Amino acid sequence: MDVGARLRMVRTKLGLSQRELAKRAGVTNGTISLIEQNRVSPSVSSLKKVLEGLPITLAEFFTFDAEPSPPKAFYQADELPNLGNEDIQLRLVGTSHDNRHIAILREHYQPGADTGPDMLVHEGQEGGVVIKGQIEVTVGGECQVLGPGDAYYFDSKQPHRFRNVGDGICEVVSASSPPTF
Repeated sequence: MDVGARLRMVRTKLGLSQRELAKRAGVTNGTISLIEQNRVSPSVSSLKKVLEGLPITLAEFFTFDAEPSPPKAFYQADELPNLGNEDIQLRLVGTSHDNRHIAILREHYQPGADTGPDMLVHEGQEGGVVIKGQIEVTVGGECQVLGPGDAYYFDSKQPHRFRNVGDGICEVVSASSPPTF
């Protein structure tokens, strides 16, 4: 997925200049320009911050202008859009539901990958279970490394971030409500 081209398309369809989006998102005009030129690949936290200026969620960003499809109950692995990047895959379940009350993600973190230097903060609650590998989860002032079978659950208003501290891919199944993705 070409994040830069998609950002430019969504921004222009919403009638915003790079300068106006930068102002709304609290980032520099150069940041928007570099993302749109694919000269930088934004972290998940950075992209979420930019999208707050539109304002749309990651799911809306990656499905913007997609053909609507009727809600369904079952999804094949290749039908789950990646809302992340190469380092962190965030596969969203249930994109055909317009009125989702929960976001369910299948997450893959490459070794050393993290959600970015900025802590994530949003409304709601989130939780997850580590399926494979190790993930360092920081919530507020607490930090803990979790392995297979370990889990987390917290109020998402607390600053948080995720980082793979293991040597292999880390897989997590998570949920958040209300959906921020």
